Amino acid sequence: MSDQVDLQRLSEIVAQRAGETGEKSYTASLLAGGPERCAKKFGEEAVEAVIAAVSGDKAALTAEVADVLYHLAVLLHAAGVPLDDVHAELARRTSQSGHAEKASRRKD
Repeated sequence: MSDQVDLQRLSEIVAQRAGETGEKSYTASLLAGGPERCAKKFGEEAVEAVIAAVSGDKAALTAEVADVLYHLAVLLHAAGVPLDDVHAELARRTSQSGHAEKASRRKD
């Protein structure tokens, strides 16, 4: 059995911990702050990942990206967006070239 955690499993863990108390679960304490708090933490972690990437520190980048993915899973849960919806959007976007997809989203 692999110790790897994919995004689906991470989403399941977040959903499970959402039902715990904030004193017992960091995830539950984040979710108690609503989507706003979850979005703020996600943004903070994303900035830290950018800083690690620019600095060239691969170990720090790895750790920060793990934080980004975790906080993304929490944000999606808080906003009521299932990971399956994100997967469907990715599938839609990757069914065409990146330039064509981007042009289709342009709001002129």
